[in-house]
Amino acid sequence: MQAALTRPTAARPALVQYDLDMAAGAPASVSAHEQAGLALGRDHALHGVTPPIAHLYPQSPLQRGWLAARGRPVRTPASPQVEQWLALRTHAWARGRSFEDIQLTPHHLAQLDTTHCPIGREPLDAGNRSIDRVRDDAGYAAGNLAVMSRRANRAKGSHDHEALADMAARCAAAPANRVGGLTAAEWQRLAVLSSFVTPLSHEQAAGIPLHLLPPNRLRLFNPIQALQAFVTRQLATPGWSARLGRLEALLPTDALRTDFNRFLLALAPRVLAANELQQPHEIRWALEDAWAQPLVLKRWMRFALQLRPEQAEALVERAAAKKPSPVHVQRHEDATDGWALSTGGYTA
Repeated sequence: MQAALTRPTAARPALVQYDLDMAAGAPASVSAHEQAGLALGRDHALHGVTPPIAHLYPQSPLQRGWLAARGRPVRTPASPQVEQWLALRTHAWARGRSFEDIQLTPHHLAQLDTTHCPIGREPLDAGNRSIDRVRDDAGYAAGNLAVMSRRANRAKGSHDHEALADMAARCAAAPANRVGGLTAAEWQRLAVLSSFVTPLSHEQAAGIPLHLLPPNRLRLFNPIQALQAFVTRQLATPGWSARLGRLEALLPTDALRTDFNRFLLALAPRVLAANELQQPHEIRWALEDAWAQPLVLKRWMRFALQLRPEQAEALVERAAAKKPSPVHVQRHEDATDGWALSTGGYTA
C-alpha cells in the first residue's frame, strides 16, 4: 500500500496538452479539444488498438488521428493497462473532462488495481469494475482516482464528502438500513474515501473513524488522517509492534506516548482476534472494522487532538523513513496539481 501525504495548495488551471507531431503546423483555429482527440487517435494506432465504434465517423478528431497514424509501426502490443489508459482517456475526452497525462500513465493505473471493491467488498471483474474520480469537481488525475464496483460508483455519483456523510447518517436511521442501493456501512466507507481528498479542519479530520483504509496512490490532504492510516496499516504485517515502538519514540512527551499506547491497546486486540486471516483484503477489512468500536475512536481522538497538523505530518515522514515499513509515503508540495479544480474538472 502507498499512502500519499499531500499538502493542498491553490489549484492552477490544468489543461491537457499532447505532443501532436502529426499535427505540426496545424492552424491556430484548431481547438484544444480537437487536438486532444487527434492525439488520442494517434495513440490508439501506435498501440494497435481500434478506437470505440462510437468515435469512428469522418468528423471525429479521434478517427482522423487514428487513420493518420495507422500506417506507422505499432510500438508494442497493448497491455491491459494500456487499453485501460486509452479507454479512460477516451471517456474523459468525450465528456470534456480534464485528463492529466504526465503522471496518469498505464503504470500508475496498474497500481490502483484491487481484487475487491473497497466500498461493497465484493470481488471485482471486468463486468463490474470501474475507476472513479474521488472528487467529482476535479479531473482525471493522479491521486484522485480509486477502483470500485460500478454499483458503488453509480451510488456515489457527484456527491461530495458532506453529502456522503449525510447519506451514511440517513441510511443508518432508515428501517431497511439501505438507501440508494447501498448499506449504511457502504455509505460510511464512501464518506471516509472522500474525506481523504477534502481539506478539513484538524479537529474534524481527527474525529473520522477509519472505516476505509486509503486505496493505493490516493493523495491524503489531512495530515492527521495520514498518521491514522499509517499507524493502522502497520498492524497488517508481522513486526508491527517494533515499528510502532519506533514511532512512539518519536513522540515529544510522556503524555503523548501514554495516550498513543492506550489507543493501540484498544485497536490491536480487535485486529489480532482475526489473526488467522491470510488474504490481504480480509486483513484490510479487519483493520477497518476495528474502527467501528467507539473506544478505538475515543482513544484515537484523545491522542490525535494533542498534535498539530505539522507534527502529524512530520511523524508520518520520519516513521516511514525508518525501514522496514509496509507503507511507502510520498509527499506532494501541490496536492491538486493537474486536477483542474478551477474549471470543476473540465478542460475549459
